[in-house]
Amino acid sequence: MKMELIQPFISALDAVLAETLSTSVSISDVAMDEDGYRKKGPAVLISIKGQIEGRIILDMDTATAAHIATVMTGGEVGETSPAIRETVAELANMVIGNAVTLLNDRGFTFKVFPPELQSAEQLESAGADAEATVLSFHTPQGDVYMNITMRYLRRRSRERTLAVTQ
Repeated sequence: MKMELIQPFISALDAVLAETLSTSVSISDVAMDEDGYRKKGPAVLISIKGQIEGRIILDMDTATAAHIATVMTGGEVGETSPAIRETVAELANMVIGNAVTLLNDRGFTFKVFPPELQSAEQLESAGADAEATVLSFHTPQGDVYMNITMRYLRRRSRERTLAVTQ
């Protein structure tokens, strides 16, 4: 996986968490994962298709999501509140918006699909076909996880030949 494709997402999550939570953020763990993703709590998947393609999963445990939702809304958010899922989706939107700007500035053309809340079963199959970079961002409110699979789209040579001759 090319670092130039995943760095914008790493930088975006770091900046969004630091600004949103008004605190310092650190990457506490980086790993490569070839198996299906194991959900920690409320999780959102964002798909990207075009010259580059892949997916990003933003995930955190419920207690962390409740703490972050409390900071973002300015009011107490319990662990069963619907605001938790909305918070994870909004964080994903903010991260993707920042990362897309960086990738567009580098000349990539692609489409970003809206964040989708994911069940544990959906996420297990989401990462089974590709190697992913999994990062853990440590905040005072808890850890936020980002699972990134991103690659250049490579059409097979036969498809390229057909496209040129038509």
